[in-house]
Amino acid sequence: MVVMHGVRVAGPLAPYAEGLAGELGRLGFTPTSARQQLQVAAHLSRWLAEAGLDGAALTGPVADRFLAARRAAGYTAHLTPKALCPLLGYLRRLSVAPEPGLPEAASSAEALLEAYRAWLLGERGVQAAVARGYLDLVRPFAERHAADGSAGLGVLTAGDVTAFLTARSRRLAPKTAQRLATALRSLLRFWHLQGLTGGPLDRAVPRAANRRPGLPRPLEHGEVASLLASCDPQTAVGRRDLAMLTLLARLGLRAQEVARLTLDDIDWRSGEISIAGKGGRRDRLPLPADAGQAIAAWLLHGRPAGALDCSVFIRARAPRSGLTPGAVTQAVAAAAQRAGLGAIYAHRLRHSAATAILAKGGSLAEIGQVLRHRRIVTTAAYTKVNIEALRRLARPWPGVSS
Repeated sequence: MVVMHGVRVAGPLAPYAEGLAGELGRLGFTPTSARQQLQVAAHLSRWLAEAGLDGAALTGPVADRFLAARRAAGYTAHLTPKALCPLLGYLRRLSVAPEPGLPEAASSAEALLEAYRAWLLGERGVQAAVARGYLDLVRPFAERHAADGSAGLGVLTAGDVTAFLTARSRRLAPKTAQRLATALRSLLRFWHLQGLTGGPLDRAVPRAANRRPGLPRPLEHGEVASLLASCDPQTAVGRRDLAMLTLLARLGLRAQEVARLTLDDIDWRSGEISIAGKGGRRDRLPLPADAGQAIAAWLLHGRPAGALDCSVFIRARAPRSGLTPGAVTQAVAAAAQRAGLGAIYAHRLRHSAATAILAKGGSLAEIGQVLRHRRIVTTAAYTKVNIEALRRLARPWPGVSS
């Protein structure tokens, strides 16, 4: 038995308690949070001992069984897989717990999907989260038609494709059905390139209805100012959120682009910022003075010295790693609530930045450069939000006096 932070750890995980305590300190956990993590480890160690298991048995399903037992025992905190991440991460680095992988009974369909995932990451250059989303959408299709491996794909027909998408779309929201169609088209294109299907069945995927109502209403200048003013510059979190919101509002960045920003992406001497956009694309943009000042204030008087990576924007709680895109969006939502503006999320600030350029007389080409659109048709969507500007550009009908 080992006692760390006042927590007694007995059982198969006791030899690792001292190292775990040190790891929690490195990750930036406060003494109270570290004690709570050690209490979870102590409970897990007792549970493993009662089940006759050790750390090597800590696979995903075993961890799920422990969490179910913890909920059944009446515990009210640390009940999700996220609660075990610090402990399992430490044990895996020591090769005590097994690395996560494919399900224990990985099917032929799962193997084909894993090959598809590798193609998305390696050949198509998509982000890991996007690839994971694609696989989640097309997994039912693969399990139905590739249960016997590639043998079943040779007889796959266009009718099978349309029947699957039609049946699934009845139970999905329009936007989700569109994403399913895109993912299914991508999977079938990969299978055709691999010679697994008899033809280019991606062409058989019908287009899902597009009922987009148009762009969200852009924020007025005063509303943007209220958002920024809601961030308290006297606190570390307030400085961080002010810097993020200023980037979103001034440069029209996406939430994931703010989350991916690293210390090396800011060139203070030239006053430029390098943005990691979609598909591995890199763009350099001028860094506005107010955004630069907000970032500098956060770096000098807010960003924790013990940050675990080189991300510019770091979590307020341990582990002190970079923010996720979802956390950036939630920071915008929290600022909107404080400012009394209702539900506002990060992408709406992108639209606001674009329409602000248009309102000041900027061209669609200038908007496209700032937002880094690859196609002018994407930028053209912003003409919907400024009818008066369009009227000034419209030519009079022949024979009608203006």
